[in-house]
Amino acid sequence: MESTGLSTGSGGTFQVYDTTLRDGAQQEGLSLSVQDKLLIAGHLDDLGVGFVEGGWPGAIPKDTEFFRRAAEELTLKNAVLTAFGATRKAGVAVHDDPQVKALIDSLAPAVTLVAKSDIRHVERALRTTPQENLAMITETVRHLRDHGRRVFVDAEHFFDGYRFDRAYALEVVRAAAEAGAEAVVLCDTNGGMLPNQVADVVRDVRQGSGADLGIHCHNDTGCAVANSLAAVDAGVIQVQGTLNGYGERTGNADLITVVADLELKLGRKVLPDGRIHDITRIARAVDEIANVAPYNRQPYVGASAFAHKAGLHASAIKVDPDLYQHIDPAGVGNDMRMLVSDMAGRASIELKGRELGFDLSSDRDLLGRVTGRVKQLEADGYTFEAADASFSLLLHEEVHGTRPVYCDVESWRVITEFHGGAAVCEATVKLTAGGVRTVATAEGNGPVSALDHTLRQALLPVYPELERMKLTDFKVRILDGASATDAVTRVLVETTGNGAVWQTVGVGPNMVEASWQALLESFVYGLHFSGVPSRL
Repeated sequence: MESTGLSTGSGGTFQVYDTTLRDGAQQEGLSLSVQDKLLIAGHLDDLGVGFVEGGWPGAIPKDTEFFRRAAEELTLKNAVLTAFGATRKAGVAVHDDPQVKALIDSLAPAVTLVAKSDIRHVERALRTTPQENLAMITETVRHLRDHGRRVFVDAEHFFDGYRFDRAYALEVVRAAAEAGAEAVVLCDTNGGMLPNQVADVVRDVRQGSGADLGIHCHNDTGCAVANSLAAVDAGVIQVQGTLNGYGERTGNADLITVVADLELKLGRKVLPDGRIHDITRIARAVDEIANVAPYNRQPYVGASAFAHKAGLHASAIKVDPDLYQHIDPAGVGNDMRMLVSDMAGRASIELKGRELGFDLSSDRDLLGRVTGRVKQLEADGYTFEAADASFSLLLHEEVHGTRPVYCDVESWRVITEFHGGAAVCEATVKLTAGGVRTVATAEGNGPVSALDHTLRQALLPVYPELERMKLTDFKVRILDGASATDAVTRVLVETTGNGAVWQTVGVGPNMVEASWQALLESFVYGLHFSGVPSRL
């Protein structure tokens, strides 16, 4: 495995260390296959991190297989592949410990050892003496160094141990450093620290040990990123984290936010040239592989990170986008978005229209009409801030006098029948498309699924392009109408096709009617977006 790059040096060179594939994979509901891990490792290398921690060979069979395949299939240009494991067991010679041997057999050029730094864990969890724990650390580090490995030591529960017994916690750091560990990483394993506390401890440990230090934070106080930055300011040479903040409980420090803050706010060069521009693409690609829904409000890279809703903001952005944005979103590969809602003024509508390809600036009457219509529809229960496709069709209707039309719907219905202990939904649609009247019937595992299948059956002979479009998500919300008495249902439908993703909204007195509106509109937008002419 080839390895070069900015962040991988020793002797005080700053290091960005990613543990997505190991600590991040402990997130509830996240399960990565070996192939997933290989793909994600490639993206992490593209980002330019210095180290990619691949997992725990010898302890987890999937991780053992990952390192076997990585040795043959993975070529890294920026990162050093790193194996994670424990020090030798108490009372076992280091060369006889099978898990230490597995670390060497992994062929990873670097190893991170987890070691107990809280004396309570030494005595109660390891059930050994403080001196034996120090020997376990010293002997394992030296053994791995003798086998040509770069070694880091994760001082587990360090901050809690430091509070309970500062002297012993410092002994652990000194023992690891004197044995040859490149950095001793102070771990806020329980995630309970605050930035000023982290900074004070880091400064004291640096002075008391003389060791090169790293930081590993969890987000239980919501301060993992802030704690990491405080530690960097206090002098650590390595920062650990996970992409998109994956991790157990409330997650780890989000490495995306950490590196963006370091480069764009603190002026520290921590990634290779130009890589900061790729962080949005890489963050979303890893979410896709991990099958994790992207967090829209994630700093820098979230879909809402540069989204503006208030009319006052939009008016200022028309004059100068920097007035309401802390950076240019293009600098991190993201985009500014204007949200259309009942809070929108003319400026918001104009900017959103421009984003969707409609120039409304020259027609104030048109702009006023669209603004008024949006406000009325929002009062009726519609929302356009998450339904760009529906808003695009609304603009098309206002600008051109009509919407794209691909069929004339005569009627539709959905029935639900309980048969054999299970509910089956059946939909029937009567419509005309391509000059032919069609009656189509299909079943689904719910009313929306049944309508989706039925519409496709009726329209595919005329519009084969629908074959490439797929309903990927829908959300239902029950809300009050403007009178605050009648129930109103709002449905958001997400569809993918031809390399695009779009959302449409429907509103009605029940879920089925609202779903029908959103579903039919998603097909209309998809065909129009693909450039398909109407063949009604």
